[in-house]
Amino acid sequence: MLFRQLEYLVALSREHHFARAAQACSVSQPALSEAIRKLEDELDVPLVRRGRKYEGLTPEGERIVVWAQRILADRDALRDEVGALRCGLSGRMRIGSVPTASAAVSLLTGPFCTEHPLVTVEVIADLQSEDILRQLQNFEIDAGITYLPEELSGHFQAIPLYEERYVLLITAADGLAHQSTATWAEAARLPLCLLNESMQGRRVLDDVFAKAGAKPVPRVETDSVAALFAHVRTGRWASVVPHAWLHVFGVPHGMRAVPLVEPDWTVPVGLVTTSQQPGSVMARALTEVATETDVAGALERLPGGPALPLA
Repeated sequence: MLFRQLEYLVALSREHHFARAAQACSVSQPALSEAIRKLEDELDVPLVRRGRKYEGLTPEGERIVVWAQRILADRDALRDEVGALRCGLSGRMRIGSVPTASAAVSLLTGPFCTEHPLVTVEVIADLQSEDILRQLQNFEIDAGITYLPEELSGHFQAIPLYEERYVLLITAADGLAHQSTATWAEAARLPLCLLNESMQGRRVLDDVFAKAGAKPVPRVETDSVAALFAHVRTGRWASVVPHAWLHVFGVPHGMRAVPLVEPDWTVPVGLVTTSQQPGSVMARALTEVATETDVAGALERLPGGPALPLA
């Protein structure tokens, strides 16, 4: 059995198509198909349901893919470990993040890259929490920054980074702009631009609005936090944004960020990695950086300005 055969099987499971899997592995389709057939012969089980086109993996194939992902991840971890012992950590680290938490990622990647100058970091910042946990378990990413559930599966370990809370972003001309706080019910009555309903950040907002006995009816929805700021800037809309993004954008001229109350609501955000040992050397290195970095404190400071919250 060769690592290459396992790589081909994992690619086929991910792409659901022989031609795309072959392209992802930079081989011809016949070469990929033949390698998987040889793997089936070696294991003496059918791995792929074959018809006129790819019809998925067999139950045995699904189980073998899990082992293949684990074996390949251990191989990569071994290479990274040996490389780190020889000349310092090098290679590529992959971080997944929920969109609303991506503002905090740079607070970790900055010191990480300073400490490990030979490592390249890839950040995927448009994932949902369930995507992050799935990709961690499938060894597709090394670490994730996401909302922390009350109970996390034993397959994972987490380091809390900060408590996400929300502010009402409005123009300075709005009547609520002169208040020290605004209620969620007051926010729901404004013409709102919010994240779209498919995003976990929006589902969190809807839950909080419901606790306040309110139901917002946004006129504009988007999958971009930056787009929320852009829409408020036009003067036609208000929005509810995570306070962490004020650390990136500040409070733009002509706008106000008013803390939301009734209820006072926060959601824990943390760095999640797999609990498998010895695990990814990249994940261990990032975890060390996270334990030494005051992410929460940094997010309370506006760029070049005072601490949050602002009104």
